[in-house]
Amino acid sequence: MIAKINNFEIDLSKPIDISIPLTNTDENPIAWYIEKPVIEPVVFGDWIGKVSEGKSSTNFNNIFFNPHGHGTHTECLGHITNDFYSINQSLKQFFFFAKLITVEPDKIDDDFVITKELIENALSTSPEASGSLSVTNEALIIRTLPNQNEKKSRKYSNTNPPYLSEDAAIFIRESEIQHLLIDLPSVDKEHDEGKLLAHKAFWNVKDTHNLNSDARLNATITEMIYVSDEIEDGNYILNLQIASFENDASPSKPILYKI
Repeated sequence: MIAKINNFEIDLSKPIDISIPLTNTDENPIAWYIEKPVIEPVVFGDWIGKVSEGKSSTNFNNIFFNPHGHGTHTECLGHITNDFYSINQSLKQFFFFAKLITVEPDKIDDDFVITKELIENALSTSPEASGSLSVTNEALIIRTLPNQNEKKSRKYSNTNPPYLSEDAAIFIRESEIQHLLIDLPSVDKEHDEGKLLAHKAFWNVKDTHNLNSDARLNATITEMIYVSDEIEDGNYILNLQIASFENDASPSKPILYKI
């Protein structure tokens, strides 16, 4: 099925899924010091909600997981604010013009950092290069190198993964990008004394306890995606799908379509 968006054609029959599925196996990625997700049948006495157990006509599972630590998720500024803000209220549109870039984080002391300069260089060498983000780009997708398949099952806790510098986050915000997607467990450093500089810079949050009027209520960050090497840098249509959780974050399924 071919669809037209602003005179651009996309083939809806050829989705490119950049999410990581959530499982209850050791293959599930994990961050933030928690255990793997739990997916198990409901039990009432000797009744088990599992067809193969011969006690039920349906499979009837409980699922226990954390959206931030167990896979691809999309979050709003409610992730860092004193007052409650919901991703289900923040994200009201779901199709966006997006640009995919690939960067290799710089080694700075003991860290690997995605700097503003790296993003600008990636933009200058990408298809339709201009050295900056186009006004038509509403989303930026960052794939980091090395890009091993192991990202889909990595255990990130206490490994000091790469992260986004504050200047890079400011550059992305000032480029009017509303939706940032990255293949890391966080845009910020794992142990940063709670500074959360990149989160605050991207959402323009100056005080987490008294939210400023120009904070970006409708901007989102999606973390722990996986973009395979076969997917080329360049422009796409992004369909950003979430579950309707009234929570600061939801598991999500970002889908790309070639333009």
